[in-house]
Amino acid sequence: MEIVFLDKKTVGEVDNFNLLYKLGNVEVFDHTGQGDILSRAEGKEVIITNKVPISRETMDALPELKLICVAATGCNNVDLEYARKKGIEVKNVVSYSTESVAQSTFAMLFHLLNRMLYYDAYVKSGAYSKGNIFTHHGPVFWELSGKRMGVVGLGNIGRRVARIAESFGMEVVFYSTTGRNNNINYKRFDLDTLLGTSDVITIHAPLSESTRNLITFEKMKLMRPCAILLNTGRGGIINEADLARALNGNVIAAAGIDVYQEEPIRPDNPLMRVVDKEKILITPHMAWASKESRSRLIEGIARNIEQYTQDQTAG
Repeated sequence: MEIVFLDKKTVGEVDNFNLLYKLGNVEVFDHTGQGDILSRAEGKEVIITNKVPISRETMDALPELKLICVAATGCNNVDLEYARKKGIEVKNVVSYSTESVAQSTFAMLFHLLNRMLYYDAYVKSGAYSKGNIFTHHGPVFWELSGKRMGVVGLGNIGRRVARIAESFGMEVVFYSTTGRNNNINYKRFDLDTLLGTSDVITIHAPLSESTRNLITFEKMKLMRPCAILLNTGRGGIINEADLARALNGNVIAAAGIDVYQEEPIRPDNPLMRVVDKEKILITPHMAWASKESRSRLIEGIARNIEQYTQDQTAG
């Protein structure tokens, strides 16, 4: 089987990458620009792509193509409807990053809430050694216990975050971005009520027409001044210029952002110009990328190709 991985750099170095080599002749490219897709995928039966777009024009130009393996959960980089018409299978991988994103969500929260970098710097500067009491009262932090977490998007990751929040004694409420989720374990709120009553708001929803620009400045004005806003879901759900305005205007307390409307983040992104840098934590779309998560992703891709092969043999 002829296989090409168009953007291996997106998954980094993983110990089990050899699983793919066992499935056929695999050609690997770290990154593939738009102009190189056809030449690199020519004659291949299987394309593996994380972010490289596969359009209808690309499919028409590749008569040997039978399977597109998306090295992610979201398939928005593939024209799914046209793939169905062409009889080209598209397979993604689900739930591989749940634990990694949930853990990273709380790492972001604790960074913003407990301000450990400040306290670490205070001790290392020698200031603590010069004090005359055993403690130091610097930036105020509060306990999660008894507070409310509002989860926007209660899928696999949202539910895992909810369970962890409960272990800290938090009350969990959620907003369904599709309107179809009626999880009986948590109270379902409309978006305005969730924003207006939650101490922490965390986003775990896909980007769609219903979630694009879901959180604007007008919505942020509903939030409590002490609220912390987290997004490890998708860029474009929070209006970035509005978030910078809200932070600079002390509308909300802090924000942790791992995903952006354009990735990599543009140097002129408004979030890069928030005045008080301690109010915002911005990370490079890495919440998903624990070593275990990336290994599970490769396993999932290999299973998808194996399943395709078995189906072809059975057929």
